Amino acid sequence: MAAPPRIVIRNVLLIAGLALAVYLVYLLRRPITWVVIAGFVAVALSGPVHFVERYVRRRSLAVGIVYLVVIAVPVTIISLIGGTIVRQATELVADLPRYVREVSDFIRQNETLNRLEQDYDITGKLQEQTAALPGRFGDAAGTLSDLGLAVVNSLFALVTILILSVFLVNSGRQWVDAAIRLRPTDQQGRLKRTADRIGQAIGGYVAGALAQATVAGITTYIVLIILDVPFAAPLAVLVALFDLIPLVGATIGAAAVGIVTVFANFPVATIAWAIWSIVYQQVENTVIQPQIQKRAVQLNPFLVIVAVLSGSALFGVLGALLAVPFAAAIQIVVREYLELRRYAPDPPTAVAAGLEDAPPGAVTAP
Repeated sequence: MAAPPRIVIRNVLLIAGLALAVYLVYLLRRPITWVVIAGFVAVALSGPVHFVERYVRRRSLAVGIVYLVVIAVPVTIISLIGGTIVRQATELVADLPRYVREVSDFIRQNETLNRLEQDYDITGKLQEQTAALPGRFGDAAGTLSDLGLAVVNSLFALVTILILSVFLVNSGRQWVDAAIRLRPTDQQGRLKRTADRIGQAIGGYVAGALAQATVAGITTYIVLIILDVPFAAPLAVLVALFDLIPLVGATIGAAAVGIVTVFANFPVATIAWAIWSIVYQQVENTVIQPQIQKRAVQLNPFLVIVAVLSGSALFGVLGALLAVPFAAAIQIVVREYLELRRYAPDPPTAVAAGLEDAPPGAVTAP
C-alpha cells in the first residue's frame, strides 16, 4: 500500500531541511567552534569570577579583574622568556645539521644500521632536509605575507573568543536559568543541578590541567638546566603544551626532549632525563591526574582515548584539549537522564486505578 502524497511530501521536506541544516553547520563551523571554545573559557573562569565578586561586590568589575589577569599572565611570560625561546629555537634549527652528522657517524659504526644505511640512504636524506632547513627558517621574505595573515587571523579569533566569553560569563547563567524555567516545575531542580555539575566539571578540569601543565613545564626547565641541556626554555614550553593533551601528551613531550639530550650529553643527560621522566609521569598519573579527573567526573581511560582521538580528528589539537571536559559534560547529562528514568515518579493514583477515563466531575468512593 502506497503512502499518501502528503506523508511523502512531508518526509521529503524533512530530509531536505535536515540536509540544509547540516550544510549550514558546515559553513558556519568556524564561528560555531569559536562559540564552543568561548563557552568553555566562560565556564572555566566563572569560578574565579564568583570568588572575586565576593570581595568587589560588582560582577562587571570582577569579570574585568579576572580577564586582566588572564591576559597579563601569558603576556608577562612571553615578555620575560619570549626572546630566549626565539633565540634558542633558532639555534636548535641551526644545530640540526650537526646532530644529523653525529647520527650518521653512529650509524656507520654499527654494522646492522650501516647495512640499512646502504640500502635506504637514510642519513643522506636527513642531511638534505636539515641542510635546507636553516635557509628556510631564516628566509622570512618569502613567507612574510602568509605569516602576517596567519597572525592577524589568530589574533582576530582570540579577541573574538575572549569577547564572546565575556558576554557568556556576564549573561550565560541568566540564559541557562531562563531556559530551565521553560521546563515543568518538577524538572527544573534536576536541570539546574545538571548545569551546576557540568560547570564544576569543566572549570575544575581546565584549572587543574593548566596547573598540571605549568608544573610540568617548570620542573622540565629546572631539570634541563641542572643537566646542562641546551634550549631549556623552548623545550620546557613544548613539554607544557604537550602535557595539556591527556594520556599521551606527556610521553610525546618527554620523548622529544630525550632526542635532544642524546646530542647534548649522551649518555649521562639522556639516562638522567629518562629516569626523571618516568618518575615524574608516575607521580603525575597517580597523584596529579586523578585529582583533576575527580574534579571533572571520573572517566574511563578508554573513553578518554576515544574522546581525544575524536576531538583531534574533528578540530585538531584544540579538539584534543577540549575532548575530556566535553566528554565529562556528556557523561553528566547521560547519568542524570538515566537517573531520571530510573527514579521517575509513579503514575497518578487515578491512572494506576484505571480511572483515567472517568467523566469530568465524577466522584469516586474511597
